[in-house]
Amino acid sequence: MLITQLSIFLENKKGRFTEVAKILGGAGINMTAFTVAENSDFGILRLIVSDPEKAKDVLREYRYAVSATDVVCVQSPNKPGALAAIMSILTDEDIFIEYMYAFSTNGRALIIIRPDDLAKTVKVLSDNKVELLAADELFCL
Repeated sequence: MLITQLSIFLENKKGRFTEVAKILGGAGINMTAFTVAENSDFGILRLIVSDPEKAKDVLREYRYAVSATDVVCVQSPNKPGALAAIMSILTDEDIFIEYMYAFSTNGRALIIIRPDDLAKTVKVLSDNKVELLAADELFCL
């Protein structure tokens, strides 16, 4: 249950994210989740989109540096302690989290996780009955 995430390197200039959003929207590509990390010179926009391959191609046409990586999407109740329980499972199995981001909808939290060991993470979470979402399920919410 892996999901393809795109990482786009953006100059730290006004309007760069707007341009990406317009390019993807114009191509009929929906963004369901994103996060931006930045420093003084550039930012990294990480996105979950409806069509990662098409998004990569379209953005590269506009000369954006784009890479794809696999991530895991966990669904849990949006209530106190739910995230702590999931993180404890991963910590107990010595899984390192490189980064993560989350959003909530309709009483549930959706957590995008980039661990150091994807296969082990999927197995451990599945064995512990943690619900993992596939990309198509993410766009049906």
